[in-house]
Amino acid sequence: MAQPLIDRALGIIQKNDKGAYTVPTHGLYPFQWNWDSALTALGIAHHDEKRAWTELETLMAHQWEDGMVPHIVFHQEDDGYFPGPDVWRTGRPVPTSGITQPPVCGFAARRLYDRAEDKILASERIRSLLPKIDAWHDWFYRCRDPRQTGLVALIHPWESGRDNSVDWDLAFERVPTDGVEPFERRDLQHADASHRPTQAQYERYIYLVQLFRSLGWDNTKLHDASPFQVVDPGFNAILIRSCSDLSDLAELLGEHEVAARNRAFAEKGIAAMETLWSEPNSQYLCLDRKRGKQVENASVAGLISVFAPIPHKRAEQIAGRIMDIGRRTRFLVPSQPTDSPFFDGERYWRGPAWLIVNYMIADGMEAAGQHEVVARIVKDSLQLIEQSGFAEYYHPNTGEACGGKTFTWTAAMVIEFLSRSREMA
Repeated sequence: MAQPLIDRALGIIQKNDKGAYTVPTHGLYPFQWNWDSALTALGIAHHDEKRAWTELETLMAHQWEDGMVPHIVFHQEDDGYFPGPDVWRTGRPVPTSGITQPPVCGFAARRLYDRAEDKILASERIRSLLPKIDAWHDWFYRCRDPRQTGLVALIHPWESGRDNSVDWDLAFERVPTDGVEPFERRDLQHADASHRPTQAQYERYIYLVQLFRSLGWDNTKLHDASPFQVVDPGFNAILIRSCSDLSDLAELLGEHEVAARNRAFAEKGIAAMETLWSEPNSQYLCLDRKRGKQVENASVAGLISVFAPIPHKRAEQIAGRIMDIGRRTRFLVPSQPTDSPFFDGERYWRGPAWLIVNYMIADGMEAAGQHEVVARIVKDSLQLIEQSGFAEYYHPNTGEACGGKTFTWTAAMVIEFLSRSREMA
């Protein structure tokens, strides 16, 4: 059963392959997205190691001079997506957005290297990527942690990858809508409106883009200027994991300065994560940096945190939390608990399950020895595919396919799940 499903998944990736990069899906997302590409490279590598390295290299080729890696690269014109280059106006030779996304590239590079059958090729490719990923990590702690807390803040919900999460609701109230230029959304031409962020949320998204644009996309100013500053434990866990993995890679390659810098980032971040822990919720919570208070919402962000090498005790508590959620949910892992008053099983990040999230949580749980949780997550993920195909995301109770169809990173995660299961058999 595994190989036919892997073949279907490879077919979707190939359909969305533009030669040197993949798009998430045609129509809805016609450009290169940051964390989509890095995670997709994992699936590609099972079929074509050289092409997987190219995926990462194409993304990092569009890094800004200050170290930031943008969340979208607009390789070619396509008026089917909003906001396009004409809204961002970042002035790049190849147009890009002006904000970033979860930095999974360090993790992906380490995994590609560790699994590589062609170690000569892997060593060559990682040496060119290493300083770029290092510069991106350094950028985060310079520009998104100006008080040197050990944790970075998001300045736009899109940076989280969890665009319309309940976690942002209170902080988003500080973002005005006055003066937002008229715009026409294009996402609703490709997906059901009930599956997407609301119009009011989009107006605030665009307000922030306009604000940052007015500051010339100067990353020394954007953090303090943004009315939206939220510390996301899931985002920080991804950064910490990537720092840790890059440190290990750098040591292998004899790049001791890079290794020491990234190890220090990871260690400081792990210690600082404790400030986000919520004992009553048995997980980490977001922090509204502007208010200086935790966001009292137990979303999937606090569960993704296990992707980082957090203390074993915390991993055990999160495992218990996930299994408790699983007793009330048909398919793990919902982005918002199904018993939450804010749960919406079809609307993007306010309830649906995502395979990339399942993958990161399962990966962290496997490292923590929580094999029962891993087995449940993998089983649920594959059942979603069998029932509803390779969708962008899924209703966690019904399994209904939501958002975009024939989704690249969903296909990549299926290949990962099935291939790793075979390796462990």
